[in-house]
Order: sequence, then C-alpha cells, then structure tokens
Amino acid sequence: MTPTEFIHDLQWSDLPAHVRRRAEMCLLDLIGVAAGGATTRLSRIIRDHAAGHFMGPHAILFDHRTASAPGAALAAGMTIDALDGHDGYNPAKGHIGCPLFPAILAMAERGTAGTEVLTTLVMGYEFGARASVAQHRTVPDYHTSGSWGAVTAAAASARLAGLSPGRTRHALGIAEYHGPRSQMMRCIDHPTMLKDGSGWGAMAGVSASLLAADGFTGAPAVTVEDATDFWSGLGEKWLIMEQYFKPYPVCRWAHAPVEGVLALRRAHNLTSERVDRIEVETFYEAVCLATDRPRTTEEAQYSTSFPCAVALVRGGIEADDIGEDALDDREILRLSTSMTMTESDQANAAFPDRRLARVSLVLTDGTRLDGPYLTPKWDADEPPSEPDLRKKYHSLADPVIGPARASAIENALNSLPDTDFGALTDHLCRPIS
Repeated sequence: MTPTEFIHDLQWSDLPAHVRRRAEMCLLDLIGVAAGGATTRLSRIIRDHAAGHFMGPHAILFDHRTASAPGAALAAGMTIDALDGHDGYNPAKGHIGCPLFPAILAMAERGTAGTEVLTTLVMGYEFGARASVAQHRTVPDYHTSGSWGAVTAAAASARLAGLSPGRTRHALGIAEYHGPRSQMMRCIDHPTMLKDGSGWGAMAGVSASLLAADGFTGAPAVTVEDATDFWSGLGEKWLIMEQYFKPYPVCRWAHAPVEGVLALRRAHNLTSERVDRIEVETFYEAVCLATDRPRTTEEAQYSTSFPCAVALVRGGIEADDIGEDALDDREILRLSTSMTMTESDQANAAFPDRRLARVSLVLTDGTRLDGPYLTPKWDADEPPSEPDLRKKYHSLADPVIGPARASAIENALNSLPDTDFGALTDHLCRPIS
C-alpha cells in the first residue's frame, strides 16, 4: 500500500482493538496537556493572534472565539506545545500528536463520524512516524516536529477534506516545502515560545490541503516519494503502539535524569536538605538543556537541572512546579545551579532510540550515592496503564476546566466511536471559566 492510498483507504474496521484503544488514550492525553497549556501566556497570545488575524468560522480550542482552519490549527498546536507533556516517538526525536490533532480539530466537521476522526488520528500517527524518520535520515540538520509534522497534518487534512489522490500528493508536497524547517537545537540553546514548531506545522499542513483543493501544485514530497525504504508496514505494523507518554511536563531528554533522582530519593529516604549536589551523566542533547535558573516556563521545561531539583525537593513534577510563579524557590535553585552534567559515550550511542542517564547524589556529609543507568518512565516498551493516563489527564484538566467538564470530555471521547465529532467538540471549544 502506498502512503497516499493509506491516507484515504484506512478504515475503522481495519484497526485492531488495541490500536483503537490506544487512539483514544493518545487523544485523551493530548486534550489534558492542552488544558494545562491553555493557562500559559504562550497560549493566551496565540489564541488572541488566531482570533485577531486569522478570521474564520472554525472554533478555537478552549476558547469562545473562532478563526480560519489554519488559524485554529495554529492555536491548538501551540497550546498543546505550551506544556511539554505530550506523547512522542523516540526515533522521530519529537511528537506526532501535537501537530496532528490540531489539524483534525480544524478540518473535521461537527457531523464527522467519530470513527472517521479516530481512524484519521491513527492514520496520522502511522504516517507521521514514518515521515519523521525519513526526514531525519535524509537531511543534515535536526529539525523540529513542526517540519515533518506539517506533512503529517496535510495528510490528515487531505483525508478529511476528501481530496483526490492527485491533489493529496500536491498537498503533501506543499506542506513539505512550506513546513517550518526550524532548528531544534536553537530552541534548546535559547528556550522561548517557539518550542517544537508543532503549531506552525499544523497551520502549514492545513493550509497545504486547502491550497491543493484549490488547484495549487506542490508535489513531490521527497520524504514520502523518494524515501520509500521508510514506508513499509503500513496497516500491518502499528507504530502508534510505539509512542511514549510523559509523566512530567518537561522535555523528554530530562526524564531519565529525573527518574535517577527519584530512585535515589526513594531508596535512601532522602530529603533535599541532606543533598549537597546532583551529578548527571547523560547524552549530549540532554546536557544542552542547560538553563539552571529559568525565568520563564519555557526555560523551565527545556532544562535538565531545574526539573531534577524540583523532583528532589518535591518528590515529583507537576505543571505548577514549572509555571512562572514557581521559579524562585531557594532550595530548588540551590540544587539546580549546583548540579553538574557530563556527556556519556554510552548514552550518546543509545540516543535517540533510548534516552539514558545515570545520577549520583553527593550528600552534605560527603557520602556519595551512585545510581545505575535508567531510562524514562512510560517508554513504549513499558507503557502506562489506562488508569495511569486517565489520572494524568485529570491532574492536568481538572484544575483548569473543572472536574465536571473534564469528565464530560472523557465520557464524550469514550463514546466517540458511536457518535459524531460534535459531541466532543461541544466540550472542547468553549472558554475556560
């Protein structure tokens, strides 16, 4: 099956039961992260921008206003990306759902069958996983998720718009050409609201499908048509099952160090006051997350030392812990600014398929506690349970939209295979009270 055939031909009946369940969990997780992200300054700015400069009839996620389809996709993608807690795919070094779901939200009609929405979501995860790896192995720079995410968003948009195979081919080409080839490490070195480029990728993908529908040309998409070695297993090997999830709303590269800190904290029943400093050995990219005194939530999310310090002081990391009102804790800053990070050949060799880190804690009495190499929690080979993900969803959504509305969204999503998309969007596209 070619990628273009897969975009349009995949049906709900083709999906195994476990893939259907995973689609629901991926979508629930993205919605929960979006609810948490909607409280950020980044989200407020981008929703105002979409409503003010992309006028149109499409509802904006967690807002009372409307925008054009590209504008609604931009706002939703950046709102999800505003809180770095969404799922990801290790070989992609990035996130498929973040640019994908906003495109679906923008392009699906209220009356679109729920099974079609979920099937498009699965198609997008399968398409995006392969497109991401194809791009990373065929270009020299490390681009953000928005780059290949634009092509993924175009695929989902083309399906929902009912484009012909020929026009779908042009949509993919337009999206690849106009997608944000933004350099990931630039945002790691200088964390700002640019984040992972996912919102811009969603906007570019939706725009590409609309342009193709009007006859604009753009084929071929090199990552789809020339990188054929990466497109095997469509409809057979379900890569949606190989996504990781995040227990903490910070960059995935910091998760293995955080797990190392928490493991030693539990094993030795430590309080932070007993620890003089944290030492971490990990891969190059995680070492580059070097902001130890963040002044914004973006800097806190793209840091290794600050989340590790939070974990040691508080025994975990919640969204409020990396919010802009929580960045001046003296004990956390003491541990963050004193932490040392060393690049590890072993961890470098394992990246990106595995993200390794080894943590040592040096106590105030001179005792040294050395941990083993660990990987992040909730990786694809040890995924969270559905109760784990539902608990995470409510921990993010309940404080923002209230338990009643959060539960209504959860129930609407659970019933989506038997209803239409409007049953869910009625709850999603209303303002936060």
